[in-house]
Amino acid sequence: MTQPQQAGPDQLAFQQYRTLLFSVAYRILGSAADAEDAVQDAWLKWSAADRSQVADPKAYLARIVSNLAMERLRSTRHQRETYVGPWLPEPILTGPDTADGIAAADSVSTALLVVLETLSPLERAVFVLKEAFAFSYGEIAEAVERSEPAVRQAAHRAREHVQARRPRFTADRARQRDVTERFFAAATGGDINTLMELLSPDVTLWTDGGGKVRQALKPVIGLETVAGWFAALGTVTYQGIEPGQMRAELTSINGGPGVVFRGPDRVVATLTFDFDPAGRISTIHNVANPDKLHAVADGTRHELP
Repeated sequence: MTQPQQAGPDQLAFQQYRTLLFSVAYRILGSAADAEDAVQDAWLKWSAADRSQVADPKAYLARIVSNLAMERLRSTRHQRETYVGPWLPEPILTGPDTADGIAAADSVSTALLVVLETLSPLERAVFVLKEAFAFSYGEIAEAVERSEPAVRQAAHRAREHVQARRPRFTADRARQRDVTERFFAAATGGDINTLMELLSPDVTLWTDGGGKVRQALKPVIGLETVAGWFAALGTVTYQGIEPGQMRAELTSINGGPGVVFRGPDRVVATLTFDFDPAGRISTIHNVANPDKLHAVADGTRHELP
């Protein structure tokens, strides 16, 4: 974002809420690149606005970015419907603080963003503003330019939809980190027996190559199949990279423990996990589409409110 070196009060006000604006846009869109574009467009609208009429900059900016994100989501819907293989959200690196705030971490988890993808743009924006940022119905109605009864109805539909597809249970963050670390060691060491212990019986692996790299076009389901897939990781050439050239690291992705795979000159893939009530891995999301790995490759960590 090109701005003069000496920041004026308008720029300072915008910068104060920039993290919030990215966080709203990213949760509505599931794409870091699109969220950054929405924030950039919000800056242009903020710069051109008559700010003497703006009583509450935070509410005003939230309205701008919510509407920009909904517009962008509507325009990308066809692109996502014709996507090659499973569509997964663009992963982002998150700070350790996010992982400790369970509500904040859950609201940006890959698993939740996948569910939000099935909502209408309005329902998704309302759900994000209510559940992740605790906006009042009146504030949301103003932000999305709908009546308060319409917003309450959208929030109710969205909440029921999300709860039906992603039942909530108390997440033991320490247990999740421990299981991820053991999974990481077992996968990189080819230890199929430990992998079998750590995975849920009906574990599902979703792989997103977007037609750019070879990946499974349908979910890989079942304990033995998924365990075998990961046990072979250290023995096969992947996207032209020999096993000895591949590096893997544990890090925080989308508010939880994740894995980044790197070749000599690029990020190759990321893994994020969802867990069952027993603490076993129930879902693995593998993003390998190179178009979706820029945010991880540039190393930016997002502190998401």
